[in-house]
Amino acid sequence: MFSCVKPYEDQNYSALKRACLRRKVLFEDPTFPATDDSLYYTGTPGPGVRWKRPKDICEDPRLFVDGISSHDLHQGQVGNCWFVAACSSLASRESLWQKVIPDWKEQEWDPEKPNTYVGIFHFHFWRFGEWVDVVIDDRLPTVNNQLIYCHSSSRNEFWCALVEKAYAKLAGCYQALDGGNTADALVDFTGGVSEPIDLTEGDFASDEAKRSQLFERVLKVHSRGGLISASIKAVTAADMEARLACGLVKGHAYAITDVRKVRLGRGLLAFFKSEKLDMIRLRNPWGEREWNGPWSDTSEEWQKVSKSEREKLGVTVQDDGEFWMTFEDVCRYFTDIIKCRLINTSYLSIHKTWEEARLCGAWTRHEDPLHNRSGGCINHKDTFFQNPQYIFDVRKPEDEVLICIQQRPKQSTRRDGKGENLAIGFDIYKVEENRQYRMHSLQHRAASSIYINSRSVFLRTEQPEGRYVIIPTTFEPGHTGEFLLRIFTDVPSNCRELRLDEPPRSCWSSLCGYPQQVTQVHVLGAAGLKDSPTGANSYVIIKSEGDKVRSAVQKGTSAPEYDVKGIFYRKKPSQPITVQIWNYRVLKDEFLGQVHLKASSDDLQALHTLHLRDRNSQQPSDLPGTVAVRILSSASLTAI
Repeated sequence: MFSCVKPYEDQNYSALKRACLRRKVLFEDPTFPATDDSLYYTGTPGPGVRWKRPKDICEDPRLFVDGISSHDLHQGQVGNCWFVAACSSLASRESLWQKVIPDWKEQEWDPEKPNTYVGIFHFHFWRFGEWVDVVIDDRLPTVNNQLIYCHSSSRNEFWCALVEKAYAKLAGCYQALDGGNTADALVDFTGGVSEPIDLTEGDFASDEAKRSQLFERVLKVHSRGGLISASIKAVTAADMEARLACGLVKGHAYAITDVRKVRLGRGLLAFFKSEKLDMIRLRNPWGEREWNGPWSDTSEEWQKVSKSEREKLGVTVQDDGEFWMTFEDVCRYFTDIIKCRLINTSYLSIHKTWEEARLCGAWTRHEDPLHNRSGGCINHKDTFFQNPQYIFDVRKPEDEVLICIQQRPKQSTRRDGKGENLAIGFDIYKVEENRQYRMHSLQHRAASSIYINSRSVFLRTEQPEGRYVIIPTTFEPGHTGEFLLRIFTDVPSNCRELRLDEPPRSCWSSLCGYPQQVTQVHVLGAAGLKDSPTGANSYVIIKSEGDKVRSAVQKGTSAPEYDVKGIFYRKKPSQPITVQIWNYRVLKDEFLGQVHLKASSDDLQALHTLHLRDRNSQQPSDLPGTVAVRILSSASLTAI
């Protein structure tokens, strides 16, 4: 995964370090200098800000003091509790922080070899589909010899301040980290997929069944190495960082550092009663101010738990910012949870694996509607289908599909100002089983995301077998930008972009012919089919000029609902389209009947209910059953 880490700003850590060692100088990063431009994109810092190296701030500076832990971190002056919460989550996962902080032993200060230290560090972040290696020098902003941003509880520990500096460099400056998004940081630390959950809208506090289901999902993400955070929405500016009577703080991101089913009772009784409580451990990035309700550090509820269980959970009475809550209280007091799941694509894993499709795309403007790719959302019906379109298949009777769209992160710099996100989202349509070209008219909308001006939008959805088109859009037409589309399915989805609006012309078109008409055939279902004691196990085939579409088998019914569509680009519109119904048998399938459809573009009747007939070409006779078909034809190949 990390063999193809890309140097950020073309800075090669090893080469830069060797050059500094050779010249016996401390590294100074020219791409992120120790100036006001690296602090603010607007305004000026207060007086007294001095950039200092760790050796000038304290004696014996270290990357880690007594290892790495979520207790190391404290928020600084910038409003980046979201980043500190993400770091707290990261610190609790050794396998993850060792990816973000590569070669940490080599990067650590070595008091026995002071000459090998040249003030250079590097960190890995996942950005827009690839891992990047960000190089920094060790100069950090201070006031009165104190770090003004993220700092450790140990004065001589610097890993969090250095990770924050590298992340600020990616963002453009330190001020760009003010009021950011925990979901973004979790994704940048892991390459995972963030799923935001609105606890208020989902009514999880009062719906026990939904809450229990959500806890199992949160537990699963945690047990499989994912990162999770929680927050309470601040509706007004006055709400921001306001402390509630229960001790929690509004507009503030908390890291979830443990998820457990806690056994109640003492001794053998605990095992026989086996009563368990859904519990969550959280951490305030301030490193102080805790929840003071049930199951807080000094509450009497802990008397219900044996001493050994308390020790296993690491319950302390210090105001260290870390505390336990029942999941019911989490759902009652918090408004949002962000789950960052690590998507497992390894075939060797014992856990569920996913098939990932990853495609880069762009919203671009063009005068020609057929080449324009910035049509806005479905509210703009005239231009909506001008957006990029991606097709994928669900190849199981039903499959869970995870979809994430991420716009390219924008830097905030003094030259360009604050980098604003576009409002983005996407719609998913169930389309014809054989579609190969772009959509031009509305079909059944299978699912849709929210539209929001965040860096990424996520949707988890269950969909039946079939072919689907995703249309990622900006909310307003004419907005341009790059995006990354990620789709996760249980089996390969063959996801790809639809670039052509109609079949391409070639030098053979004049000899072999070119389509004169496009026809969409939608077979809804059948009724009164030839029955058997167990009912028919039937399927339908739609055929036109050598192209065919087949439905799934509908078992044990003489009135099946096929709901299958095919699209056909017809060179000979006078030749009818054939719809056949077959009964699935182990040795040989049984023909149940067929109909021929003229499907001419001037047929104004869209829905037809037709009697099945046999295959006698001279005088076909009726067979039991009817089939319901909806037909749409046009001489314009870009009409459907």
